[in-house]
Amino acid sequence: MIEMEISRILIFEGRDGQLVFLKEKNGNRTFPIVIGIFEAVEIDRKLKGIPTPRPMTHDLLGGTIRALGAELLHVVVNELKNNTFYARLVLRRLDGAVVEVDSRASDALALSIQFQVPVLASEQVVEAATKGF
Repeated sequence: MIEMEISRILIFEGRDGQLVFLKEKNGNRTFPIVIGIFEAVEIDRKLKGIPTPRPMTHDLLGGTIRALGAELLHVVVNELKNNTFYARLVLRRLDGAVVEVDSRASDALALSIQFQVPVLASEQVVEAATKGF
C-alpha cells in the first residue's frame, strides 16, 4: 500500500464533476478523482477547518463510528474500475476486531480528514490512475 495525501481540490461552479488530487506522500505520482460538488465542498471545508452550522453526512457517519466505540484506522483506495474509484474504511471495533466497509472514495477521503488518519492506495490503483497522466 502507498500512503497518499490530498494535494489539491478543483471546484468548478456549474459543473457536476469536481477534482480532488491524490499525491504519493513519499513520491511524485499524482492523480485526480472525479467527485460530486457536495463532496468536494465538504472535503474543502474540512481541510480548511471551516465548521458547518449543522452536521453534514460525513459528520453523521463520523459521530456514528465514535458512538459505537469504533476507531477509523485508515482508508484505502483499493480499486479503479471503469474510471470509478472504490475505497474501503478500515475500522477497529470495541472487541478489537478489524473490519472493512465499502465506501465511495470521496466519502473515505472526507472521513480521513475528520479522523486525521492515513489515506492508502493499492499499487495497482496508483499505476492505473497515473498511466498517461
